Amino acid sequence: MKLFNHFAAVGFSNTYLVGGDSGGEALLIDPGVMDVSLLELIEKNSYYIRYILITHSHWNHFGGVNTLLKIYDAQVYSARNNLEEIPSMELKEGTYKFSSMEIEVIPILGHSDDSLVFRIGNFFFTGDVLSAGRTGTAPDKISRDTLFLELEEKLFTRDPHGILLPGHGPPTTIKAETQLYQKYEKHR
Repeated sequence: MKLFNHFAAVGFSNTYLVGGDSGGEALLIDPGVMDVSLLELIEKNSYYIRYILITHSHWNHFGGVNTLLKIYDAQVYSARNNLEEIPSMELKEGTYKFSSMEIEVIPILGHSDDSLVFRIGNFFFTGDVLSAGRTGTAPDKISRDTLFLELEEKLFTRDPHGILLPGHGPPTTIKAETQLYQKYEKHR
């Protein structure tokens, strides 16, 4: 498996390209923007985008989907059955197979009511529920409490060496974020 990160200045968001070692079918996670550099990354590695996974329905995480669908015959997946008129297959908690990749879908609510974390091997694509050094924002106290509870139960109990790939900012680990959360965030 190969994993690439593409940073979009619009929305300061990360898009992740995941595919096999020698090209073929690949998937994108959170294509907030479709631009020339992302197209070059896909084509240079001989990938064909077959799957597009969206962590949550904020525009800076799926804004590039319409353009991608003009180039590739891809299927969009998210927690909703459409994203502002873009048809999407609804994902629930569980494990799915995309080409040869097994992907666990982990709903973690609080930042939004449709936030999903995707696990491929020991990589966790967290969207906006968690970034390096901070938990995601939440619209109110109940949502924030929900986010904290879900992070504690569904993410911080995982392998501490798990790599977290957030929607914004650099990668981090479950161990680092668990320690920061317990020391600072949990008590705010």
